[in-house]
Amino acid sequence: MRERLFFSILLIVVAYTLVPWVATRIFAIGVFRKGKASRQVALTFDDGPDPAYTPLLLDLLRKHEAKATFFVLGSKAERQAGLIERIHSEGHQIGIHNYSHTSNWLQLPWNVRRKQADRSADIIASITGTKPNFYRPPWGILNLFDLITLKSYKVVLWSVMPKDWRSRIGKTKLKARLMSGVREGAVVLLHDSGETFGADRDAPSHMLNALDEVLTSMTERGLKPVRVDELLESSAERRLGLFKRLLVNAWMTWERCFVKLFRLKAVNIGDPLLKLRVREYMGKQPILLSDGEQISKGDLVAEMHLDNYTLYKLGLDSRSTVQLATQLIRRTRTLMPEISKLLLTDPKYQHVKGLYGITMIHRGTRQLGFTVFDLPKGLFARATKTYLRFLLYVVHPHGKKRLKEKTDLLEPKIVAISKNELKLRYIA
Repeated sequence: MRERLFFSILLIVVAYTLVPWVATRIFAIGVFRKGKASRQVALTFDDGPDPAYTPLLLDLLRKHEAKATFFVLGSKAERQAGLIERIHSEGHQIGIHNYSHTSNWLQLPWNVRRKQADRSADIIASITGTKPNFYRPPWGILNLFDLITLKSYKVVLWSVMPKDWRSRIGKTKLKARLMSGVREGAVVLLHDSGETFGADRDAPSHMLNALDEVLTSMTERGLKPVRVDELLESSAERRLGLFKRLLVNAWMTWERCFVKLFRLKAVNIGDPLLKLRVREYMGKQPILLSDGEQISKGDLVAEMHLDNYTLYKLGLDSRSTVQLATQLIRRTRTLMPEISKLLLTDPKYQHVKGLYGITMIHRGTRQLGFTVFDLPKGLFARATKTYLRFLLYVVHPHGKKRLKEKTDLLEPKIVAISKNELKLRYIA
């Protein structure tokens, strides 16, 4: 009986720890470790922000015109909000490295998601206005359930680990390791703090000295230091055909012209997912919203537009259509309070009756307070459907395949929410 209990416990421990370790560290299942982009390298820094070393690192990156990704601890982000704001404002990417530097093997799965990842994401969003969706677990260790509970985050590991957390490695040896390991597509693991278990407090000083020379060498070799999301996007784009890449570039040129021509304004400069413009509602039939508000022809509405380049990037990063839809709903929910505040306080929106849009991405909008309507049948509905289906083909990495699947769900709908409903849901 005791032997059976012992082996049962051992089996559970192995499944909880070693199975995800093998899946992610050896086979890279569900994680991003290395890109395929030409001439690009992603520098990543863990365990910060550190009040002594992170400012020096930011100065160094600015000197070399390099971009990087910082996987920060939520507990440190709370104490160093100014550094988080500087990292964001200087164009670097911020990812999550848990709230505290505790191994995921030693935590229950719901604790990892709520008390570590989500808690840290909320802290960073409160400082920068942008919620991070890239995640690196401490020591690169996931438990079995993380592969499911953290699906809304992109898990990032590394392909180059020069072990810079020890002082005895010194500048010369660290530089040699970096020079030999850094190749195009590499994701490099470095540390801008030496306060975590097993690290030496002054180790980042040696890293900074070595990195200064390595960045100079990278420039000479034609390697560009970029953020992880940029490397991921470029890597995904290389998997697309030449015709699709040319079509996307042409469409995005038209998209920029459209934004300027119709004077669309992003709700949040840091997150361009949603843009608005004030216009008259031109529908022949009034639409009655769930709270009793009615929008009739000639009424002013804030017309909502999804940023198609952002959709394109989300599609490249997403592992499935479900994950893409989940990310869209989550990011839209984050922006809704800002939209509500804009409509209620900006004089330009003083006379609008509500928020209005036409989209094929309407599943999940009801939970945000929108009322969903069918488009009135006719020429406009047919033309809109044709336009949006072509747009889906362009911006979705697998647009051609997507158009053949579940065609009954690819019907454009009107989504609308009154100004008063926005106030009740997102301000009051």
